[in-house]
Amino acid sequence: MPERLIIAAILGIALLLVLIIKFRMQAMIAILIGAILIGLGAGMSFDDIVSSVNDGMGNTLKGIGLLVGLGSMFGSILEISGGAQALANTLVGKFGDKKAAWALSITGLVIAMPVFFDAGLIILIPIAFSLAKRTGKSSLYYCIPLLAGLAVGHAFIPPTPGPILVASMLGVDLGWVILIGIICGIFSMIVAGPIWGSYCGGKYNIPVPEHIANQKEIDKDKMPAFSTVVGIILIPLVLIILKSLAGVVPSMKPAKPVLSFLGEPFVALTIATLAAMIILGLKQGYSNKELEKVMTKSLEPVGLILLVTACGGVLRYILQNSGLGTLIGEGVASASLPIVIVAFIVAALVRISVGSATVAMTMAAGIIASMPEITGLSPIHLACITAAIAGGATVCSHFNDSGFWLVKTLVGMDEKTTLKTWTIMETLVGCTGFAVALVISLFAA
Repeated sequence: MPERLIIAAILGIALLLVLIIKFRMQAMIAILIGAILIGLGAGMSFDDIVSSVNDGMGNTLKGIGLLVGLGSMFGSILEISGGAQALANTLVGKFGDKKAAWALSITGLVIAMPVFFDAGLIILIPIAFSLAKRTGKSSLYYCIPLLAGLAVGHAFIPPTPGPILVASMLGVDLGWVILIGIICGIFSMIVAGPIWGSYCGGKYNIPVPEHIANQKEIDKDKMPAFSTVVGIILIPLVLIILKSLAGVVPSMKPAKPVLSFLGEPFVALTIATLAAMIILGLKQGYSNKELEKVMTKSLEPVGLILLVTACGGVLRYILQNSGLGTLIGEGVASASLPIVIVAFIVAALVRISVGSATVAMTMAAGIIASMPEITGLSPIHLACITAAIAGGATVCSHFNDSGFWLVKTLVGMDEKTTLKTWTIMETLVGCTGFAVALVISLFAA
């Protein structure tokens, strides 16, 4: 049975790769074929396969459907008003050409702590594109640092849900998790962000999306103020942060129901979009009819983004429900290795096989928490284990990760280039964070 699961997964993913890379099959169809083959090869019943496909589509779309649509409309208003160009011009002016990539990395890291990766990416990626257009560089020069910052904040540093979940399962104080997470995150951000982004930007010339490349330059005098644009972008971020704080700050408890509602990502983005319509649209001279046309046009690519991303979720559910993730995790946990290394390997193998970082963190934390070796470990050592699990759950994003398809489609890359840039970037984030955690754990032992 274990051998059958592994063989089925290898054959299914190999077929998926061949169909996409060799035969140029549409990714959505290739993923579905590969997922169904894995399910059949693993011995899943027809009902279980159908259920996994439906769950994968539904649960993935449930998480990002509204966000992608609202984010596309929000971004379109930011573009036509000159808001994105105002941000780009200011960033380049303040930080200089090279340092703008560092600014994006730091921005992504800070924003991803309270905001889901998808929402942060959708809100901020127009800035990266505008910088690329402004400087004439490959969009990867700015997109990779932004993605790295978002990935680091999402993986290592509370209040993002992943490390909070792991810390809870391991019984480690969040203060130590935040401290170790910040240390690991800073090194990861530097390696995977500006450094790797500079390499990718020089090697792969990925142009900005056509609708941005063809956008006419707006007179600087007609651009909205930098502070106005930043204020509107901060609306959803502040609302989401307030929602997180309301759950832990006693004095905010009376306002928790309202803040929890306003801080729901789709509600926060709706409010931000309305603010953008009024402040960056109507007050900049656009009519309701013009805004409606621009916002409707921005939704045209959303269907492709959602369907391909959701199919990545289908592959994840097939692998997860077949039992492959559990099989690999338990096998590695039985090896005689330092527990920090075991934690990283378990999370990494589950991540590679299942695709979901959250599932990888959950399974790895559950396996590690059940091991008697963690009894009596210091809080710092437990925080290092938490960071190691976060690092393992970040590496090797590929075809079974919905984030892979979201990044591929939003940035405008083909599958090969996405593997050579985004996948390596995620691996650098995870491995660098793990390496730092391992070093710290040696002194904490």
